[in-house]
Amino acid sequence: MSIGVSVHVPKNLKKPIYQVYEQRLLQTLDHEGLPQHIGVIHDGHRRYARAEGLPDYAASYRVGMEKFVEFLGWTGELEIPAVTCWLLSTENLARPGDELRPYYDVLIELFDRIPKTPAGQNVTVRFIGSLDLLPADLVEATKRLQESCSTGSRRVTIALAYGGRQEIVDAVRELVGKLAADGTPASEIAGHIDRDTISAGMYASDLPDPDLVLRTSGEARLSGFLLWQAAYAEYSFVDVYWPAFRHIDFLRALRDYTNRERRYGR
Repeated sequence: MSIGVSVHVPKNLKKPIYQVYEQRLLQTLDHEGLPQHIGVIHDGHRRYARAEGLPDYAASYRVGMEKFVEFLGWTGELEIPAVTCWLLSTENLARPGDELRPYYDVLIELFDRIPKTPAGQNVTVRFIGSLDLLPADLVEATKRLQESCSTGSRRVTIALAYGGRQEIVDAVRELVGKLAADGTPASEIAGHIDRDTISAGMYASDLPDPDLVLRTSGEARLSGFLLWQAAYAEYSFVDVYWPAFRHIDFLRALRDYTNRERRYGR
């Protein structure tokens, strides 16, 4: 018979312990096997606000967007070439306006801040999604960020008002429209629709498919994120809410990824 013993670690000791653990993870990480493209579903802001007793959701949004900047720094330190981050889904747009407006304001603050941070250096930022559904001031902020971060070697794609099903629909519509405009007979259009031609119509078709998709908050589903592109990605579902996501959580996800044998459906 074994007896479990709960050991309480004082808060003033946790930070040094975490730092030692981080260094160990970094030293043992297979840097050659790191993913080249990471997709992230930043989930759990509202539940974090309730769990932490924050005065409103805007407070948790700000913590989460600060974490977003940290995350960009983490991926930069490891020289991850591409990340795609889902910050707002089309389904989110159905939330009450008094929830959405504070989030929009936090996103505007974030987008104007990124170019001034180390994490915003050497990146090219692009937005995907139905931006026409967003308020004008938020759309203007996306344009300012794209103009400020347009020449970096690392790719940061931000999905706003994004839905994976809608992306596939848009890709097929664009393909069929182009074929029709080129004079392809209706009876022959179906013969031109295949995996490659649909892939070419994805919002960020020049990016490689994600190798790893990471979702926080303990939810084990994609919710429509990169449905087409993530068909053979590896997945990491992390229990913590996004605002509480730590560097060691990220490193653990990378460690687990490098230990997997990718089969690509074979």
